[in-house]
Amino acid sequence: MTQKTVFLLLGGNLGDRENNILEAKKYISLQIGHLEKESSLYQTAAWGVENQPSFLNQVIKISSLLSPQEILLQIEDIEKKLGRKRYQKWYARTIDVDILYYESDILEDEENENGQKNLKVPHPFLQERRFTLVPLVEIAPDFIHPTLQKTNTELLEKCLDKLPVKKYENRILHS
Repeated sequence: MTQKTVFLLLGGNLGDRENNILEAKKYISLQIGHLEKESSLYQTAAWGVENQPSFLNQVIKISSLLSPQEILLQIEDIEKKLGRKRYQKWYARTIDVDILYYESDILEDEENENGQKNLKVPHPFLQERRFTLVPLVEIAPDFIHPTLQKTNTELLEKCLDKLPVKKYENRILHS
């Protein structure tokens, strides 16, 4: 299998948010693939369930030999190692890692027998979330969404989400 380009969104709003993102990137480099590019860190308001602490978010570009399904399994392992507990959808968490794009592939897996989350690529809410689009545009402005046929920049320009997304002055610059 050849190296595939994958964009991941990292985020969290519990505990040491910066360190959790840094640790997630270390595990991703060990378990999933080579880190090629990373956005700035952004402090963002919670989306979906808004009455919770603000998030730190970052988008990274990696190259990986793994399939999307293998990446998802590794992500779930990394989230568990970093203390992620799933209480309810869009709730506070130490770390969350989402696959935004896997090359220009379009995938939709069924829920497995354990009730684990479906794998949908590109991420189904990507175009609705400024906290995803702002860091994504920073590192891949011209990447074309495979189903919407618009660049990330065009998606951000049309995004109706008005929640604030601000660059975060972080103490840990890069891993």
